[in-house]
Amino acid sequence: MRLFIAVDLSDDAREAIAAEQKRMAAALGGTQTSLKWVKPEHAHLTLVFLGNVDAARGDVVIEAIGGDVDLAPFDMVLEGAGAFPPRGAPRVLWIGTTAGATELAALQLRLSSRVAGLGVELEARPFHPHLTLGRWRESRPSDRARALAVAPSGAIARVHVGHATLYQSRLSSSGAAYGALTRANLTPRT
Repeated sequence: MRLFIAVDLSDDAREAIAAEQKRMAAALGGTQTSLKWVKPEHAHLTLVFLGNVDAARGDVVIEAIGGDVDLAPFDMVLEGAGAFPPRGAPRVLWIGTTAGATELAALQLRLSSRVAGLGVELEARPFHPHLTLGRWRESRPSDRARALAVAPSGAIARVHVGHATLYQSRLSSSGAAYGALTRANLTPRT
C-alpha cells in the first residue's frame, strides 16, 4: 500500500488553484516548458508521506491515524510560490502557506509521531507546508525564474482545516488515483 496523510481542500480552494494554474500556463505559453500541472481534483497538502507499507502494517497505520487529534481546527492561507529544489533545475512548483503554517507543523508532528513507532520509515527532510501546483518532467535552472515571475503575488485561497486524511495512492499509466482510508479529526480536549 502506498500511503500518505494530507489536508483536504474545499471546492472553492480547488477552483481558485485551477484558475491560477490556467493563468500561469497561459502566461508561460510562449516559452517551452515541460511543466505538468497537478489536476485540481488531486490537489492536497501532504503532511506525512509514508510510501509503500505492507498490507499487514497498513491496517495498524489506519488504526493509529484514525483517532482524534488534540488540536483546535484552524484556517490556512495558500500564498507564496516557490520551487524545489531551491537551486539548479527545478522539479516541483508549489504554493506555500502563510496563516496556519505553525498549526500545520504541529498537526504534521502529531501524525508523524503516531506512525514513527510502528516501524514505518518516514522522510528525514524537514516539513515545509506546501501544495504542489505542477512538476517538471525536464527543466533548466532558468525555468524557476520564469515560473516564479508569473506566480500569484497574493493569497490564492483560505482553507478551514478540521481533519487530516490518510490516503492510499494507486499509480497507473493514466495517473494516480487516491482513496481515503481514514480521517483524524481535530478535536481539542476541553
